[in-house]
Amino acid sequence: MDTRDTQLLANRPKIPNAIITQGMSKEEYFQNDTLRPIAKLQNDLLVLVFKNYITKHKNVYYNLTIEKRLQYIDNALNKDIKFSNSLKGMFIGQFTTEEYQRYTADTSAFNKRIINLTKERLKSNIMRFEISN
Repeated sequence: MDTRDTQLLANRPKIPNAIITQGMSKEEYFQNDTLRPIAKLQNDLLVLVFKNYITKHKNVYYNLTIEKRLQYIDNALNKDIKFSNSLKGMFIGQFTTEEYQRYTADTSAFNKRIINLTKERLKSNIMRFEISN
């Protein structure tokens, strides 16, 4: 393994409840072994990027109810292709060369998992999007 791959893996947080078993699908394995640690590593950046997204879209987010804010997050990731592609890039840039090869074998399935993990992360950090005075 080259230096880049070694450094990437060394920087990833461990997720004890990301269970890996013999019978799980390749998609689930990739999610637990690769995507979830990357999501945790990138959490603060994901929050910052979404705060910037809110600002660039005229702060409409702040006028919404909590339910509508959750929908706003869903819509941003599902309908704004440029935005969701940039978020996927934040994950892909953290892949080792082997992980990238696995990713390219089924990009559609893995992209859905990346977007769903990102939605979960953003929704669990919803309080961090409040305007601080």
